[in-house]
Amino acid sequence: MDKPILILSEKPSAALKIAEALADKSVTKNVYMKKIPYYELTHNGEKIIVACAVGHLYTVTEKNKKGWTYPIFDIEWKASYEVNKGAAFTKPYLQLIQKLSKESQKIVVACDYDVEGEVIGFNIVRFACGKKDAFRMKFSTTTKEDLREAYAQLMKHIDMGQAEAGITRHELDWLFGINLSRALTLSIKNATGMFKILSSGRVQGPALKLLSAREKEIQAFIPVPYWELELDTEELIAKHEQGKLDDRKKAEEIYVRCNGKKAVVESLEKEQFRQEPPHPFDLTALQLEAYRVFRIQPKETLEIAQVLYINSYISYPRTSSNQLPESIGYKKVLQKLSQQNQYAPLISTLLKQKELKPNNGKKKDDAHPAMYPTGEVPGSLEIKEAKVYDLIVKRFLATFAEAAVRETVSVKIDVNQEKFLANGTRTVEENWHMYYRPYVKLEEAEVHVKERQELHIRELKILDKETSPPRRYTPASIIKELEKRNLGTKATRSEIVESLFDRNYLKRGDSIEVTNLGLKTVAVLEKYCPDILDEQLTKDFEKDMNKIRKGKSTKKEVLAHAEVHLLKVLTQFKANEKEIGKELSGSYQETMKQASFVKKCSCGGDLQIRYTPKFKSYFIACSTYPECKITFSLPRGFLAKNSDKVCSACSFPEILLIKKGKRPWNFCINPSCPKKEEYRKSIAAPNNEQDSPSLQDQPYTSMP
Repeated sequence: MDKPILILSEKPSAALKIAEALADKSVTKNVYMKKIPYYELTHNGEKIIVACAVGHLYTVTEKNKKGWTYPIFDIEWKASYEVNKGAAFTKPYLQLIQKLSKESQKIVVACDYDVEGEVIGFNIVRFACGKKDAFRMKFSTTTKEDLREAYAQLMKHIDMGQAEAGITRHELDWLFGINLSRALTLSIKNATGMFKILSSGRVQGPALKLLSAREKEIQAFIPVPYWELELDTEELIAKHEQGKLDDRKKAEEIYVRCNGKKAVVESLEKEQFRQEPPHPFDLTALQLEAYRVFRIQPKETLEIAQVLYINSYISYPRTSSNQLPESIGYKKVLQKLSQQNQYAPLISTLLKQKELKPNNGKKKDDAHPAMYPTGEVPGSLEIKEAKVYDLIVKRFLATFAEAAVRETVSVKIDVNQEKFLANGTRTVEENWHMYYRPYVKLEEAEVHVKERQELHIRELKILDKETSPPRRYTPASIIKELEKRNLGTKATRSEIVESLFDRNYLKRGDSIEVTNLGLKTVAVLEKYCPDILDEQLTKDFEKDMNKIRKGKSTKKEVLAHAEVHLLKVLTQFKANEKEIGKELSGSYQETMKQASFVKKCSCGGDLQIRYTPKFKSYFIACSTYPECKITFSLPRGFLAKNSDKVCSACSFPEILLIKKGKRPWNFCINPSCPKKEEYRKSIAAPNNEQDSPSLQDQPYTSMP
C-alpha cells in the first residue's frame, strides 16, 4: 500500500470524529508516548492517519530577548512549549505530527475553517511538516455526513489569504500587547520602584476607554427630580398625558382638579401588528440571549457551544452570520430533530407549513452559516450545556414559524377635563412564540374597558421621581457594543473583556464597573499618548486584515504601518514615563487594596486576600499581622478575588476562585458554613453543574 494520507485536526476530540466518519470499517487507535492518540483507517481503499493538535502549537515571541525593554519589533514564531512552560504538554503532539508527516504522501488540514484554525494548520504545515501548502477540508458541522462530504470535496490549497490575515493579526496583537504592557509596567517601576504588571493592547485600550466613558457619565450624573400623576383604578392604571412634570406645584394643581372626580373612558383605539420571528443565531446573538435568559457569561457560552459543536450537536459556533442557506437541508434537519421527543410535536406542526423559509437576517459570514442544530441526538449533557442546546434548537424552530400577531390598546381617560393615558398589549396569534417558549419575554397587559365607561378609582397619586444615570454595560451588552464598533473579532471579544477583569481594570458583577485603576489608566493615556486608545486606528487595522484575506494587501505592509504608529506612541510614552508612572501607582495601590479587602477583622484591622509564593496559594489574613494572627485558608491552585458577595447561608464573605478551564466559584470563607457539606456533595456527584475545586487540604487555622 502507498504511503498514508495524514489529516490534521485542531483538537483530539475532532480527530476521533473525523476518523470515525471517514472509516469504511473499523478505526485503529494508536497511542504515542503512552498518552497521545492518533487513528488509522481505510477510506475508499486509501490508508489515512488522523492526528491532532491541541490548539496553537506555535506562538509569536521575541527573537533576541534583552530583558524588560521596549520597543520590540524583532519577532519570530516558535513552538509553544519552547516559549511557555505551561505549554509543555504540547511537545509530544508536535513530535508525533513531525514523525507522521515524514511517512505521509500528502497532508490534509482539517482544523476549524476560520482565521484561528487556518493559522493553527498553516503553522503546523510550514514549521512541523516543512511544506508550503496542503489540502484543506472545509465543514460547518462534525456530523459523519458533512465530514465525508468535506473530504470528498477537498480544497487543493490552504486558504492563504485567511492564513496570512490570521498570522498578521497574531503578530500585530503581540507587538501592541508586549510594547504597551511593558511601557505601562516599567513606568510604575521606574517612577516608584514597584514592579506591578499592567497591560494594554490594540483592542484592549479602546475597549477600556469605551467602558471608562460610560463610568464617567454615571459618576458625573446629577439626578433631576420630576413628578408624575398616576390614576389607579380597578380596571387599569393610567398616567397623566403630560408625562414627566418638572414642577411639583403644577402636579399638585392637576391633582386638586382631579381628586374625587369621575374617570370616564373618552376613547379607545386598537391596532394589530405583526411581530416577525427572530433571526437565526450568530455567535454574538447567542451570547446575548444566553446571558439574558440563563445569566451565563459570554465566554462560557462560547465554550459550551464549542463542546456542542465538537460533539456534532450544532454547527460551527464562531460565526458572524445570521442566515441559514437552503443547502443545509431544512426539512432533513427538522426530521432528524423530531427523533427527540421534546421537539417532535412542534416539528410536526412546523412541517405542515406550505414552505420552510427562515427569517434570515442581513449579517453574512463567508465561511459558515448561522448556528443550527444538526439533528444528532445528544448524549449526556451537563446542565448548562442542555440549556444552551435547547435555546439553539428552539431559536432554529422559531425562525421558520409564522409572524406572531399582537394587539395594542390605547385608552384615553377624562378626569374633569384632564387626560390620562393607559396602554396594553396582548398576543392575538402566538405562532413563533409557541416554538420559542420559555424564552419569549413579552409583557402581556390586556385592557378590558369600553368607551364612555366610568372607571372605579382606587387612588390618585403624585409620584416623586428623579432621572436615572446611564446604565452600565453588562458582560453581554459590551460584546454587542464591541461588535457594533468593529473592535475585536467574534471569537476574541469575550476574551478581551476577561483580560480587562484579570488586570483589575474592571470589577466583576451583573453590570461592569470600571475600577479606579481602569479610570486612571484611561485618563493618563489620554493625557500623554491618546493614540493608544484610538478606536479608529483599531478599526483601520481590522479593515487591513480583511484586505489581506482578499489579496488586496500584505502582512508586510500592515506590520510596517503598525511599527510606524507604535514608534510614535512609544516615543511619547518614554518622554512622559515618570509622570505616567507616578499618576498610575497611586490608583494601582488603591485598586489592589479594594480588590483584596474581604471584611473588617474583629481586632479592627482589615481581613485581606494574600498570596504566599512558598506554597503558591492564596489565603486570608489580617492587615495588623503579627499582632493579629487570624487567618483563613483557601483552596490551592486558584486565583482568589473579592466577590463583594456574602454567603446566603451564614452571611460570611464569599471569595471568587478562578482557574483556567473551570467555572468561577463563589467560596464561603466560613469553615462552619452549612453549605460546606452541600459543596462536598456537589463535587462528588457526576456531571455536577458547579464544577467546583476540591475541598481537601484546607486547614482553617482560626476565625474571628
